[in-house]
Amino acid sequence: MSTAVVDFRSAVRLAWLLARPGAAGGSAAGLPVLAFGLVTALLLIVLAGALSFFRWQDPAAGLYQLLAVLALVLLVLPLLTLGGAAARLSARRRDDRLSTLRLLGATPSTVGIITVLESTALAAAGAVAGVAGYLLLAPLVQLIEFRGAPIGTAFWLNPLAVAGVAAAVVLLAAASAAAGLGKVVISPLGVRTRQAPAKVHWFRGVLGALVIVAGYAAVSTGYASAAIAIAVVLGTFAAGLAVLNLLGPWVVAVLGRRQLRKASTAGKLLAARAILESPKAAWRQVSGVAMTSFVAVFGGTGAALAGSSPQETMGPEQFIAGDIRTGILITIGVSFLMVACSAGVNQASAVLDRADLYSSLDRLGMPRHVMDRARIRAVMLPLLLVSLGSAAVAALLVLPLAGLALVMAPLSVLTIAACLAAGIGVVRGGLWATGPVMAKVLEPAR
Repeated sequence: MSTAVVDFRSAVRLAWLLARPGAAGGSAAGLPVLAFGLVTALLLIVLAGALSFFRWQDPAAGLYQLLAVLALVLLVLPLLTLGGAAARLSARRRDDRLSTLRLLGATPSTVGIITVLESTALAAAGAVAGVAGYLLLAPLVQLIEFRGAPIGTAFWLNPLAVAGVAAAVVLLAAASAAAGLGKVVISPLGVRTRQAPAKVHWFRGVLGALVIVAGYAAVSTGYASAAIAIAVVLGTFAAGLAVLNLLGPWVVAVLGRRQLRKASTAGKLLAARAILESPKAAWRQVSGVAMTSFVAVFGGTGAALAGSSPQETMGPEQFIAGDIRTGILITIGVSFLMVACSAGVNQASAVLDRADLYSSLDRLGMPRHVMDRARIRAVMLPLLLVSLGSAAVAALLVLPLAGLALVMAPLSVLTIAACLAAGIGVVRGGLWATGPVMAKVLEPAR
């Protein structure tokens, strides 16, 4: 029997053993499944809604289709980001277990197979749940009206498209697992003892600033062809969303270093250390609100534009203003579903990842309320900074297209402020809801 077959069988048996609930219970496995399920369901709903606009062929259809593509750009990228984060939710727990296996003599191929099997299984379970969620929600979404009529049967996707989305989510999980495997295979002892904290290079800030400046210049330029202008605008908005993931960890790291220098209490010191332990993980906890803040600027500006449009029209054009408002509400609603999932799952995962630290602090006599204040501070400080920063980036990119009057219109400002407040409230609620997880983590220490 070949060595590869033996490694595979051993990896499958070990993966099954490691999949059993540990001290953290089933939460460490259930959280990624929940995230993948929501990502799959929202991707299918957003894609189906956008494609339903392409059934129209009259002169007004072009505007609806452009807005549908814009909604796809504003929602799909954040959803893929959440999917990538879901693939890394149990990374620290998985790295610890796999690095221990490496130290005990497991081969790199065995560790690799276990990693991919575990992540693929969780993603597949979430994808199946997400498809079921899409099928259950579809009849309700079909009742939403555009151009004076419900979406209806146009909302149903081709079964091959549904399977393709589910497969893409599973592949995203497998790719993320494989990408994070190198450090376990190369330096298992360093991973096990956590001797190599993640570093975030300042070049992220420089590159992010260059992308934003280039985007502003691109949307400010006049183009001879409308098709080219639309492609440039959509590409710029996509780049603006993508650059948030580039800038975010660096901004969070800068904030963490600043807070560390100013820390005057144990809680503040613990919060700063929690941020600097992994700026990327700290960013993932607040990235959902950052993405929603970005979307909210476009939503607020669009609402102000719809409110200023004349209503005395006939034919399909008479529905444009109302349909824009409906589309904005749906886009923002989907964004908040993403934020709610991201907040709850990432924060519960963060508590599980730091279970050993919290247990040790509890044994040393640190009060529970000090630890709670520290973890709240470690999330809320980066949250306020990146949410305002992402809104500023979006405003800069939309300014050449809409003008200062629309960006600063009362309806626009009210929409943006309401979204920021709601996003911050959702994250704060997620922190409160993870209190029982913290209590469970501390139980063995008592």
